[in-house]
Amino acid sequence: MRKLAFIVAMLCPLVACTPRDFLTRRLASTLIAGSDAFTAPQQFWLRIGPVSNRDFASPQYLVLQHHGWIVGSITPCPAEVTPPPCWEVAMTPLGVDTFRDLIHGTETGKEYFSIPTARRELIAVTGISKSENTAEVEFTWRWTPMNEVGSALNTSGLQYKSTVAMRHYDDGWRLIEGAMRPNQSLDDSLKNADPISQ
Repeated sequence: MRKLAFIVAMLCPLVACTPRDFLTRRLASTLIAGSDAFTAPQQFWLRIGPVSNRDFASPQYLVLQHHGWIVGSITPCPAEVTPPPCWEVAMTPLGVDTFRDLIHGTETGKEYFSIPTARRELIAVTGISKSENTAEVEFTWRWTPMNEVGSALNTSGLQYKSTVAMRHYDDGWRLIEGAMRPNQSLDDSLKNADPISQ
């Protein structure tokens, strides 16, 4: 085995090998963690003003109410908001203080805006299955809160398992951005990730 490693090390300069030519767990981790899909933050969409009872009673809105960031009072439902009853949602002074720095400047004054709440953290690459110039990489990850709202909404500590496809090109291994087969792109894999029971 040592002889083989030595021979490969000696041949690499002759055939222009790069560290990206060998799909190791370390390289796979770097490719996954640096991808646009993986680094996209989790967004929470908050609507103030009239909202349906379904939204106001959702787990996320209940958390915001519990923290004293929003309040609601019964109001007639506008034509586009169903099902009744409807609630007029407003931020409390504490909510304004909490959300002020989290709302993008372009969304100030709107009744519906997004707040980045968490980012993905790669825990480990758990397996690599190679076949010629393609590979499937299985990995685990979790959401890490970015702010107070993220901490309130992401309390489960769940870990997720995802699989992504990679392909070897002339310049080394790369993530396959489009789907190699259904649900194989990283973006799809992250959206359809399976929670791991703790």
